[in-house]
Amino acid sequence: MPTVLRIGAYRFFFYANEGTEPVHIHIQLGRNLAKFWLQPVGLASSTGFAAQELTKLYGLVRENEQLFKESWHEFFNATR
Repeated sequence: MPTVLRIGAYRFFFYANEGTEPVHIHIQLGRNLAKFWLQPVGLASSTGFAAQELTKLYGLVRENEQLFKESWHEFFNATR
């Protein structure tokens, strides 16, 4: 599960077996998890995060959207 970025205690990553899904990023903070689609950016799922924190995460995903997309395509194109 490649970690793409860390911002504070947040870890942004994707799973190596998800290459057939639309481009997305997972975010973890302890036991809290969220998944955001990247085309367009939107919340796919969340466990444990409060609404206010999800708003913050949405902003972080938007700020780093290009990095996440590039990392996704680089990883999954290299594994095919």
